[in-house]
Amino acid sequence: MADVDRRPRRAFIGSFTAAGGPGIVAAAVDPSDGALTVLSSVNGLPDPSYLTLSPDGGTLYAVSETAEGAVAAYSLAGDVPEQAGPAVPVGGGGPTHLTVFDGHVVTANYGSGSVTAVPVRPDGTLAPVPSGVLHHSGSGPHTPRQQGPHAHQVQADPSGRRLVSVDLGTDSVRVCALRDGRPVLHREFALRPGSGPRHLAFHPDGGHAYVVNELTPTVTVCRWDAPDGSLKPLAEVPVLPGAPAGDAYPSGIVVSPDGRFVWTATRGEDVLSAFAVEGGGEALRLIGTVPCAGRWPRALTESAGFLYVANERSGDVTWFALDPATGLPRRGGSIPVPAASCVVFG
Repeated sequence: MADVDRRPRRAFIGSFTAAGGPGIVAAAVDPSDGALTVLSSVNGLPDPSYLTLSPDGGTLYAVSETAEGAVAAYSLAGDVPEQAGPAVPVGGGGPTHLTVFDGHVVTANYGSGSVTAVPVRPDGTLAPVPSGVLHHSGSGPHTPRQQGPHAHQVQADPSGRRLVSVDLGTDSVRVCALRDGRPVLHREFALRPGSGPRHLAFHPDGGHAYVVNELTPTVTVCRWDAPDGSLKPLAEVPVLPGAPAGDAYPSGIVVSPDGRFVWTATRGEDVLSAFAVEGGGEALRLIGTVPCAGRWPRALTESAGFLYVANERSGDVTWFALDPATGLPRRGGSIPVPAASCVVFG
């Protein structure tokens, strides 16, 4: 792929085209204040709701969160992301998340409750047929959200040896490996029934993880054993200082690069919560909450000391400066992006 290291930092924003989103938006990042300036957009893939970059930063990958489910690659050699080859079906419905792992793009398919591995060619493009699909099984007590499995996120663990997938429908986290390009289950770890785990973020110490739960507004603090590939829940912490005033559906979770703070976003309440990390990573203390400056904060990203929120229903991406002493976010500004769903940086 082309050398993009000397380019100014860019943000890439996903959106729901079915709700009026512009597709994938590229924006310039001002390093002084975190501000975004829209550069271009490309609209050829339906509902590119989640994005990730290749390790070299030269290729952007996007899910197509549709009933059929697909993933596509985009070259970042020019000013506008350019689709590199056709979208590849993932053999699962409603992919909501993806990661690059061991020469594959791996998707979490919410609708079908599965994880798919798609091979990446040397030039960053995708092979036309997935090399394997791992189907989850099980259910939970919360109807109708937990009548079956719903894989919501997949990512590598800090050691880079294993894949971790979070399943909202089965109240569990699965630890997997790729064997001959196929996802293979190592172990499954149960969280509290009805909690509805959505996303997981690792602490930079590599020994702890935090799972934000969608069906109850909490974070589950866990110990992570990388050599054994095991996850042990330790405690569950509310993301709000009191009972929710109405709907409260947590979405994103981020750990600060120095491991001192954790942030979450909660839809309905439309707030960001800041936590201090204590007890060597095994405890979270809620510091406070601030408005997300929009409606329905679907995703949360930290980059270079700033926090970015994709507010889906108000149609904007808002950035916040982070107080280095308290961890509390302070609103900086926003750009309009209809039906915004995620922000990644390259």
